[in-house]
Amino acid sequence: MKEEKLAVLIDADNVPYASIKEMLEEIAKNGTPTIKRIYADWTKPTVSGWKSVLLENAITPIQQYSYTTGKNSSDSAMIIDAMDILYSEKVDGFCIVSSDSDFTRLATRLREAGMTVLGFGEKKTPKPFITACDKFIYLEILNPKIKVAKEIKSKTKRISKDQTSPLSTIDQKLINLITDSVSDLSDESGWTFLGNLGNHILKKKTDFDPRNYGFPKLFPLIQSIDKFEIDERETGVNNIRHIYLKNK
Repeated sequence: MKEEKLAVLIDADNVPYASIKEMLEEIAKNGTPTIKRIYADWTKPTVSGWKSVLLENAITPIQQYSYTTGKNSSDSAMIIDAMDILYSEKVDGFCIVSSDSDFTRLATRLREAGMTVLGFGEKKTPKPFITACDKFIYLEILNPKIKVAKEIKSKTKRISKDQTSPLSTIDQKLINLITDSVSDLSDESGWTFLGNLGNHILKKKTDFDPRNYGFPKLFPLIQSIDKFEIDERETGVNNIRHIYLKNK
């Protein structure tokens, strides 16, 4: 299977630099970052923290002077470069790293051209930009500094060592999303293959990620809800385990 070539474009004015290593590792799970550029007015002291991580991560800084006070000058430079890269036909997809809704139309345009678009930003990112991407990942779940192994103040809950501090709570809206998705994919007997479920949910909610709810994978999240029958089946000569779900 051919691995996708990705262009990584970072808006330094609207994301923190602390998660850069983890973010690049996450991007590598989805393809090969062949172009890595970061945009800012590097004469400003507010982006000085980025300078120390650029060389060690082979990210090319692009200087964009601020011509107007209070306006993010990096937006137009990123958009122009993204379109140039698109027409060069050198990549299969884009990673847009920003918490700014100004890149909503860019993400939409790139997807219209057949590009895969991954978004990375903070929890505060406006919804239009999130939904314009094929998949959106919150930077907070990538930073190991927020991984915890301590008891929550509630006496009835505990975060385990392989969980991250949850950004969202498991509510009825999430439960309905999963149960509806199980129904969408189920066969005549009502069973759904877990391997297909995650991608289907992602099509409905682009920022869905089990890590948002404190779980490393989808299956532990499913188990915690207790709304599903679970059937583990061994198939093939190597007895590979496949997990199937059914709404109770």
